[in-house]
Amino acid sequence: MSTFLKRVMRNKLEESEVSKLTSSFDSIGSIVILRIPETLVDKRHMIGDAILDSIKSARSVYMQNSPITGDHRTRKLELIAGDDNPVTLYKEYGCRFKVDVEQTYFSPRLSTERFRIANLTSENEVVTNMFAGVGTFSVIICKYRNVKKVYNIDINQAAHELSVFNSRLNKMEQKIESLCGDAKDIANSNISGNSNRVLMPLPEKARYFVNDAVHCLKGEEGIIHYFLHVRADSKKMALETGRFETDDAFSEYSHDIKFLHVVREVGPRFYQLVSDVLIGKGIL
Repeated sequence: MSTFLKRVMRNKLEESEVSKLTSSFDSIGSIVILRIPETLVDKRHMIGDAILDSIKSARSVYMQNSPITGDHRTRKLELIAGDDNPVTLYKEYGCRFKVDVEQTYFSPRLSTERFRIANLTSENEVVTNMFAGVGTFSVIICKYRNVKKVYNIDINQAAHELSVFNSRLNKMEQKIESLCGDAKDIANSNISGNSNRVLMPLPEKARYFVNDAVHCLKGEEGIIHYFLHVRADSKKMALETGRFETDDAFSEYSHDIKFLHVVREVGPRFYQLVSDVLIGKGIL
């Protein structure tokens, strides 16, 4: 994406300015979200207009003005071109999702990971998605696997409402139960001990919910997809650090890391990883 942006701006900015456009951008339905270097902020509208002209599906271009923060995982956005409409319809692997990029967290860059986990899921499983957002993981799992049930949890009311809408939009409302509240509280309520598989797609804070994720599993046995962020000088070192940090996070439980990989690089020497962790009393 960064190469595309440089190509689009090559005849509109100085060469020294184009070289600073190193950040990739997200294309979500009719919305494009990008970061712009501080030195080029005064040319943000020119950049936004160029993107609108170059991406025919785009109707709105927003500049991200803050990192993703808070329990609701939201960010500050500024419209720099097109319609001021943060709601769009996004399509992924044959499923459709209504997304509000201002009020909820959503990343199209996890699409491959969502499909990978869906294909690992077995028929008749019960799954808990602890940080479900607008329900993307949950819907795709139901689309590709005949699971028994998915518990879809998020503390953000806007995300919860969209997850309910998206379950209906994809005709999965009979299998997906969306629950609004703190994942720690809900995981230890009536859904405790019901699941075969737990998703933890909150790399910033997943470590603080490990006990709750294990409590979701039937007999405290099953698979947990544990997302984490690590700082490292290379992917190889990121994997080494990720394995150590995963083992440490699950040190109270018999576990085996069945698979560990880098999902994406989220910043310079800053990686997002996922560990597929098998939990079981008989594991050494």
